[in-house]
Amino acid sequence: MNKEKLIEELKRDEGVELRPYKCSAGFLTLGVGRNIEERGITMDESDYLLANDITICEEEAARVFKWFADLTDVRQRAIINMIFNLGLTKLLNFKNFLAAMAAEDYETAGKEMLDSRWARQVGNRADRLEQMIVNG
Repeated sequence: MNKEKLIEELKRDEGVELRPYKCSAGFLTLGVGRNIEERGITMDESDYLLANDITICEEEAARVFKWFADLTDVRQRAIINMIFNLGLTKLLNFKNFLAAMAAEDYETAGKEMLDSRWARQVGNRADRLEQMIVNG
């Protein structure tokens, strides 16, 4: 079977939607007719999406924070984790935290992380990330 031709035909017949939508049968659908309510995604697909999302977060961090490239691996992972969780726009509201990061004052940055509604919402995650920032 010519799978490339079939893919072309299915894309034409089903359409390609990059955001979830309700199909004509009422199921939450994504991509080329993927019924994500009944079929879901595989672990490999989940890992692929995660890897892409991490790359996007890393590119955002490198583009926006001049100091990001100079961080240790541990601190970079903490920043990426925060962007992944909050989104870049919301992280940019952490002005005191970001100023402390830019000044390499990781003790203050850690305190600023924990002094936030976000930290109260995510609990142990914030504690772990604060330790990663402080201890590098």
